[in-house]
Amino acid sequence: MTASALIASGVIFAATYALIFTEKVHRTIAALAGAVCMIIVGQALGFYSWEEAVSAIDFNTIGLLLGMMIIVGLIGQTGFFQYLAVLAARSTRGRPWALFAALSILAGLVSTMLDNVTTMVMIAPITFSVAEILEIDALPLILGETLFSNFGGTATLIGDPPNILIGSAAGFSFMDFLVYLAPIVLIVSGLCLVLLRFVFHRELARTPKNVETLVKLEPRKAITEPRKFRVMLAVFLFVVGLYFIHDYLGLKPGLVALLGATLALLTLRPKMTEALASVEWEVLLFFAGLFIVIRGIEVSGLLDWLMTPVKGVVWRGELFAALLMLWIGAILSSLGGSVPVTMALIPIGQTLIELGHFGPSIWWGLALGVGLGANGTLIGGAANVVSASLLSRSHGSVTFKDWLRKCTPVAVASWVLASFFLWVFMAIGLLR
Repeated sequence: MTASALIASGVIFAATYALIFTEKVHRTIAALAGAVCMIIVGQALGFYSWEEAVSAIDFNTIGLLLGMMIIVGLIGQTGFFQYLAVLAARSTRGRPWALFAALSILAGLVSTMLDNVTTMVMIAPITFSVAEILEIDALPLILGETLFSNFGGTATLIGDPPNILIGSAAGFSFMDFLVYLAPIVLIVSGLCLVLLRFVFHRELARTPKNVETLVKLEPRKAITEPRKFRVMLAVFLFVVGLYFIHDYLGLKPGLVALLGATLALLTLRPKMTEALASVEWEVLLFFAGLFIVIRGIEVSGLLDWLMTPVKGVVWRGELFAALLMLWIGAILSSLGGSVPVTMALIPIGQTLIELGHFGPSIWWGLALGVGLGANGTLIGGAANVVSASLLSRSHGSVTFKDWLRKCTPVAVASWVLASFFLWVFMAIGLLR
C-alpha cells in the first residue's frame, strides 16, 4: 500500500480517537466524521471503497444492541426493576451493610442481562427513596451499585457492549462467557464486596431509622402495567433461553435479540414512538462509525505496520499476552471509555492469536480488562457518569477526586485479582 494511504488513514484514525477521548465533540459525531473522511479519502487514494465500508459494519453487534434496547425499554415501562429493588431493600430490614450488599448484588445480577445505564436509571430512584426513609447516606449505596453494574456487565455476552464486540470478533457464544469468564468475575466481585465494606465502613455503621416503614413497603405496587409485565417477562425468559442454545441452533446473538424484540412488538403492538424511545440511536451510529474507521486502517495497510511491535510479545508466551491485554484494556478504558478501546484492541488480539497460535485466553484477558476498567475513574463507564448525575440532583456533586478516593482502589484491586485468577484458570486448564 502507498505511503499516502498509510499516512492519511493514520491521521484520520488518530484524529477520530483524539476527539472521542478529549470529548471536544460528542463521540458519535466524532465517529461519523471519521467514517465519512475515511471513505472519501480512501476512495480518492484507491484503498477503500463504499462497499468495503458497508461490509465493515458488524450487523450481529448492531442487531444485538438494537434488539436488547427495545426489550429493555419495554420491560422498564412495567416497573419490574423497581419491584426487584423494593423487594431486595425490604428483605434487609434496613441494616445498612445488608442493604448495601443486597442492592449492589442486585445491580450486578441485572447488569448481566441488561445494559449498565438502564440498570442504574431504574434502580437508583428506589435507592434514594429507601435511603430517605431510613435517613442514611445514599452515596455508598449508589456507588456500590455502579461498581457492581460494571462487574455484572463483564460476566456475560450481552451484559456490556465490549463483550458483544469481543464475542462477535472471536465467535464466542453466550455459554462461552458463562463457562469461562463469569466464574472469574464472580470470584473477583465477591472479594471486592468484602473490600467495599472496609471502604465504606464509616457510612455503613450509622443506625437506620423508620425501619418499620421500609418493611411495610409493598413491591407489587411497583408493577404499573401487569399485562405488559407478564408478556415481557415471558419474552425475556424466551430470549435468555435461546441464548443458552443459540450456538447449537446456528443462530447469531443479534438475531436472537431481534427475534425477542419482534415478538414483544407483535404481542403488545405499542406505539412505535414509545417502543423506540429507549433505543439509543447515537450509540448504534457510534458503533457503525468506528467499525468503518477501524476497517479503513486495516485495508490501508496501516494496521499491519502498527502490529510490528506486537510480534515481540508473542515470544513472551500466552500468559504474558493475556495479562498485557487485560492491563492495557483496563487502564485505557478507565481513561477514555471501553468501547473505542475495545475496537482498537481487537485487531491486536487477532494478530496475537494468529502469530502465536494462542488460545482464547487473549480474548478473556481483553474482556476482563475493558469490563473491569470501567470502574477505574468517574469517566470510565457510562453508568458512572449517569450515577454521578443522579447523585448531584439529590446528594450533591460527586467529584473526580471522590471517585479516585473511594472507587479507584477497589477497581485496581479487581484488576490484580482478575490477573491472578486468569493465571490460575490458565494454569489448571479451565480457560480454552
